[in-house]
Formats: sequence, C-alpha cells, structure tokens
Amino acid sequence: MSGEPAAARLDLLRRNAVSALGPERGRDFDALGEWRRAREMGVSLLFRDEPGYPQLLRPLADAPLALYVRGRLESGRDALAFVGSRQPSPYGRRMTRRLVREASARFVIVSGLARGIDTEAHRAALEAGGTTWAVLGSGLGCVYPPENADLAREIVAGGGGVLSEFPLDAEPLPGHFPRRNRIVAGLCWGTVVVEGRDKSGALITARLAAQQGREVFAVPGPADSPLSEAPLRLISQGAKMVRSGADIWPELPPGCRTAAPPAELPMPPARDGLLAPAHEKILQLLGSETRSVAELGAESGLDISSLTQTLFELELRDLVEAVPGQRYAKKSS
Repeated sequence: MSGEPAAARLDLLRRNAVSALGPERGRDFDALGEWRRAREMGVSLLFRDEPGYPQLLRPLADAPLALYVRGRLESGRDALAFVGSRQPSPYGRRMTRRLVREASARFVIVSGLARGIDTEAHRAALEAGGTTWAVLGSGLGCVYPPENADLAREIVAGGGGVLSEFPLDAEPLPGHFPRRNRIVAGLCWGTVVVEGRDKSGALITARLAAQQGREVFAVPGPADSPLSEAPLRLISQGAKMVRSGADIWPELPPGCRTAAPPAELPMPPARDGLLAPAHEKILQLLGSETRSVAELGAESGLDISSLTQTLFELELRDLVEAVPGQRYAKKSS
C-alpha cells in the first residue's frame, strides 16, 4: 500500500464504508484521507479482488469489499473460530484454553477480541505458540474493549492479525457486532461455541457459520447453568458436541484433517524441577479441602484469568481436579 491509490481503489473503499456504516454515515466518507491515514498507522488495506484477501471469505455474497489489517493475514491458512460468553464460568475458560491449545498446532485461532471466551481463546493461542486473528466490531483506531488494546498488540507481535471492515475511527456500535460475527465465521472452516445464554451473540455467529456452509461445534455444560443454554440448543439442532480436539478434526475437510497432529500440550514452567510459586500457593490453599474459584481467588490474590490458567496447568499435571459445584480439590498422590 504505497503511493497514491487508483481512483478505482478509492471507489471500493468508499463503497465499503457505505456498506459497513450505512448510507447516512458513509455518504461523506473521505476515502483518500482514510487511505493516507491507514498508511501512516501501518494498517494495510486488503481488497476483495486481491490475492492476499482471505480465501474462505472471498466467495461469500456479503464479504467486505475491503479489510483493514494490522499485522498479517495468511490467506491460505486453515482457521477455526472460538466464540462464547463475555462472562464465562471457570469451566468455560478452562475448556476454551484446553481446546485452543490442541487446535493451535493445526489452525489459526479466530475470535472477536471481546471480553470472556474471545480473550481466553486469543491468549491461549499465543501461549501455545500459535497464530490468532482478532476481528473487531469497530475501527482499528478504536480498539474495543479498550482493556484489550495490549492483547491486540500481542497478537500482531506474535505473527497474527487484527482486522476490521469498519473505517479506522468507527465506534463499537451494537449493530456492528453481527456484521463482525459474519467475518469471524467466514474466515473459518468451523466455529466452536463455548458457553452462552439463549440470546447470546455466539448463537448469531453459529447461525451465520451454518448459513455459510461451515461446521458448527458446541461444548456441553451443566444442564442447570444458564451459560449452557446456547451450546445445548445448538447440540439439539445438530451441532457436533465437543469435549476435545478429537471431536473436531473428523468433521472438517480432508485438507484440514491431514494436517500435522497437534503438538503435545505445554506443561507449566518449573524451576529446578519445582512448581512455580502460583501453583504451590494453590496447592497449599486446597490442602485436604475443596475450594471454590472465588475462595481461591480471594485467598491467593490472583485475578480470575491467572487463577483459571493456574488451575488448568495443575490439572494437566494431574495435581488437582474439578469437582461438582465449580470447586477444586487436590488429587491424592
């Protein structure tokens, strides 16, 4: 994206803004000013008729005419989406991290940078050494939610990409997120739903994925939890129930299925063969009693994301186990 653009490119950028923002807000769009500002910000513009545009997204009837991209989008990479509740349970966070770590060896992990499951998916992919793409419901000059601005930078630094169809300064308006969701689904061979209420935005993404001819997966949860409403509804409608990556791979196209097998899940860091301090602290707090996540968080001083990650790593080492009532116990040696 160097030099001044051809008139045809400016026309496509203007038409893209009208499509994304609506005729009223897009009518006075300054395409040349936008092009120059994107160049100054290090943002690339990918047009639908260009080779670098994502291959799975291009054939869709409502694919954006242009995408704003910070970082890298490798158009030929197979991708898998993870979406779900903005206020997930510890179980939802744990399952997201487990599944994403398995999937990261095969797929780019795609999500929407939202709070909750989206954030867990992006972070788990980065921690596993994988690639992740974040699709925004706002412009790249207005990252939302603002507390995930650092995460967006980490995604780019890790070789992934942050993208949007919206002009740089577009705000995160409610109507933008269903449009964002069609891109999340459209980039991917399949969408995995992890927790959500009955009117969850994750159901919108799942419906769009099905309409695009892509696979829909759902992680089952407790029958009495409101956060299980969306996954259980999807399963009742024919979505594939997912408990591990082994439930996903056979449902995808042959080219995805024959990809290299997932790398072994990484173990938590140890020092001289010993557990890290956070792991030791949790094991001490558990003792011979079961503890809730809230109790462990209050007594350990760990925030919910760090605590969930620590518990997940202790489970991988077979040192703790989840027990009914969203509680944890130390396993007998």
